[in-house]
Amino acid sequence: MEEKDIILKAEYISKQYRLGLVGTGTISHDLNRWWHKVRGKADPYLKVGESNDRSTKGQSEYVWALQDINFEVKRGEVLGIIGKNGAGKSTLLKILSKVTGPTTGDIKTKGRIASLLEVGTGFHGEMTGRENVYLNGAILGMTKKEISSKIDEIIEFSGCQRYIDTPVKRYSSGMTVRLAFAVAAFLEPEILVIDEVLAVGDAEFQKKAIGKMQDISRGEGRTVLFVSHNMTAVKNLCTRGIVLEQGKVVFEGTSNASVDYYLSNSKSIKRDFVVLNDNHRNLNRSKEAILKTIRLLKNNLNSNSSIDLELFLESKIFTNNLVCLTGTICNDRDESLGSFFSESFKLLDGKMCLIINIHNTNLSLGAYYINFSISKGDFKKNNLEVLDNAYQAIGFEILSNEEGIGNAYKWNDSWGNFHFNTKIKIN
Repeated sequence: MEEKDIILKAEYISKQYRLGLVGTGTISHDLNRWWHKVRGKADPYLKVGESNDRSTKGQSEYVWALQDINFEVKRGEVLGIIGKNGAGKSTLLKILSKVTGPTTGDIKTKGRIASLLEVGTGFHGEMTGRENVYLNGAILGMTKKEISSKIDEIIEFSGCQRYIDTPVKRYSSGMTVRLAFAVAAFLEPEILVIDEVLAVGDAEFQKKAIGKMQDISRGEGRTVLFVSHNMTAVKNLCTRGIVLEQGKVVFEGTSNASVDYYLSNSKSIKRDFVVLNDNHRNLNRSKEAILKTIRLLKNNLNSNSSIDLELFLESKIFTNNLVCLTGTICNDRDESLGSFFSESFKLLDGKMCLIINIHNTNLSLGAYYINFSISKGDFKKNNLEVLDNAYQAIGFEILSNEEGIGNAYKWNDSWGNFHFNTKIKIN
């Protein structure tokens, strides 16, 4: 890779945190650090610390969220950054966006960076959507004239025309993401950094956003760094990928090779009962509806078996809103084989149990899992807003094949191949 083509370069990036406290936490540690600094010596606490394995209880009070990250990105490239929750993806993007600084290492960039890391990042709740567009443009170093020349395109792309002169604090999370992405994409930064926030938007906007990212990378020659748990999106959008594990780069290569490495090194997805926690989510929980647990009601599935599930959800806010449950069946390569939707139903206060029966799946032998999301609105009117989701919520295996059945297939635009029935009961 020629030096003139490189637009971003990360050299030995590491980030250390002290668990449970802000800063070093003690005066003795602060004085020790100061004494080493005035003598021109290295920080003594950089020699300690453990890898960031969230599943085990360590002995050290220091953890390395990132350790010795090195990579280069050239102009016009789309780099996918993948890994499990807690692998260090968001920490890396925050360092690249200069939201926080690295403990060690350097970031070298050419041009402006626009980032979309969390819902509402960089937006002031009391200001209108239009005012926030000008504010974000000014932060990126653009003049008012430059922003004014783009604002009509931004508003149209976001789909927030009716609310653009309303304070952002009254926006839904989906509307906020729509406007934030439109601002980041249309104000022409040289580097666009996108975390998993696009999952908050509806399916239509996700498709629209991915198309826009393809346009700005291929057509306009700008660079995109993209973090997602959607492996299909990573394969379709990214030209290259890196895999993070416990704060370290464990693989770097093409997007297809990176996804294959990540999936082949994931633990078995076969589970009979799962407590759904933040490890399964790629967006913040809503208080209106939280997916709590899921259970596979029968094992020893064959290609013509129905898949029977018991899904518990909880509502902490009383509401008469209609909600809809969505599920996607994927194979062990994270390829979607089909989706199903429940009829809209009223979300009641407290706990609810959904009994789910999926019929005529026509799956071949192998391992599969299901992603779930619960959305507010009416599916028939195409106005759904995701409240909670669960990535790889439950896994199962097809162990036997009935004669003449079991050729798994993939489709994009055909719905209804899975017959989905749901019964709702209240505990």
